[in-house]
Amino acid sequence: MISPLVDRILSRDPDRLAVVDDHDHCTYGELADRARRAAGAIAGDGGSLGGLRVLLLVTPGVAWVEAFLGVVLAGGVAVPLTPLYPAPELAALAEDADASLAIVSDDLADKASAFGPRVRVVRAQDLGAGPPAALAPPGPTDVAILLYTSGTTGKPKGAMLTHANLAHQAALIGAAWGIGPHDTLLHALPMHHMHGIAIALLPALAAGAKTRMLPRFDALRVGRGLADATVWMAVPTMIQRLLEAHAAADDRTRAAIADGARALRLATSGSAALPVGLAARFADLAGAIPLERFGMTEVGVAMSNPLDPTARRPGSVGPVLPSFESRLVDDAGRDVSTGPGELLLRGPSVFSGYFRRPEATAAAFVEGGPAGGWFRTGDLADRAPDGFLRMLGRTSVDILKSGGEKVSALEVEEALRDHEAIAEVAVVGVPDATWGDRVVAVVVAARGREAACATDAIRAWAKGRLAAYKVPREVVVVDALPRNAMGKVVKPEIVRDLARKAAGPG
Repeated sequence: MISPLVDRILSRDPDRLAVVDDHDHCTYGELADRARRAAGAIAGDGGSLGGLRVLLLVTPGVAWVEAFLGVVLAGGVAVPLTPLYPAPELAALAEDADASLAIVSDDLADKASAFGPRVRVVRAQDLGAGPPAALAPPGPTDVAILLYTSGTTGKPKGAMLTHANLAHQAALIGAAWGIGPHDTLLHALPMHHMHGIAIALLPALAAGAKTRMLPRFDALRVGRGLADATVWMAVPTMIQRLLEAHAAADDRTRAAIADGARALRLATSGSAALPVGLAARFADLAGAIPLERFGMTEVGVAMSNPLDPTARRPGSVGPVLPSFESRLVDDAGRDVSTGPGELLLRGPSVFSGYFRRPEATAAAFVEGGPAGGWFRTGDLADRAPDGFLRMLGRTSVDILKSGGEKVSALEVEEALRDHEAIAEVAVVGVPDATWGDRVVAVVVAARGREAACATDAIRAWAKGRLAAYKVPREVVVVDALPRNAMGKVVKPEIVRDLARKAAGPG
């Protein structure tokens, strides 16, 4: 049986525009031809890659889509990478994936040396030179992509997603968000992550929509591009940067950004919790809060606020989507109806395991494995009577145990964002002999407001808004918070920095 993902994308109206970038464009018919030619160029005389992992280091655009489809058509497993990774990290991922082939665009050729001599490099620009391939098509259960987890809580692991996983996710998102041929997706997300690939790009292609791909996120370019889009998908940091660009622009540009934002059919936010205040500020610009949803590398999008803007709930990720089952369990693994509890998920989008890590795969599921067990998300949530869920944070970094009480770092962060002197904040737990976790707020001060972010001042302010055990015991002012390529704050790095500073020189 042919891959449902490939079949869906390559059978769209051949005359409709599929992908547009700064230098190229193609219709769905042209994309199908390019993908088949790319598959032939990649597979060579072997006829099939047979599950070979292929590194993709290609600038987002038509060439990226062509390379990805070529790899999966040829029976390979795409391993998307980002040029933002330093050479040692690129080398480590290439080794972990056991890759012997890489597709690299000319503008990123200097980074390919990180892969070492055992990895053969193919120019992305050469993929369309040969004839279309006549290959045995991949099947639904074949692995299509190896996506590495973000590494915000530990070493990245390669999550294996099958053609069926990706096809189901594309159909699920398309139905939930009404994506169709009438849409134009403005795409500025990184292409090494579930969000950029399986939540944004593939649902748009599977639905026959047009995708306008930017090579990287640029707030002003995105703002100007909203006028020609119906859908924009973002992470909270992108929304923040867009609002900053709007505020700093001249009157004409400000008006154009506002008009484009208000004309959007849909704006979504994911990959990190969307602060309620930020959602409200976007609504002031666009007329509606973004559609917030919950997803992760291993499952795709599992919960979503309604498409109807009036039914969306700030601070919530919405109810579970069709085909997913969910449970909340306490520390002993017992089901709790409303929570808080760890979120467990089961459904056809759930991945098939971590690449060559059977122990990690087994630990990620309860009551079975990937074929039918419950995936442990590692996120704590509570559930409203009508089924809407609210995420309380990662059990490993966001749920702190201080003085015998559980503290949600996300709840404390939300409260502190209301302080006018705080521009950005991350709350972490620092090991402490007395408290277990000492609650520490690491903040970026608003310009010229550093003094107002002193520990005593913030504690006095917070005591009127938070229970005493939730009030940070220390406030540390920094120039910037460490973030990964998706804009997520890397809290383990913050904790390590605080430990180094506490230890002093040497």
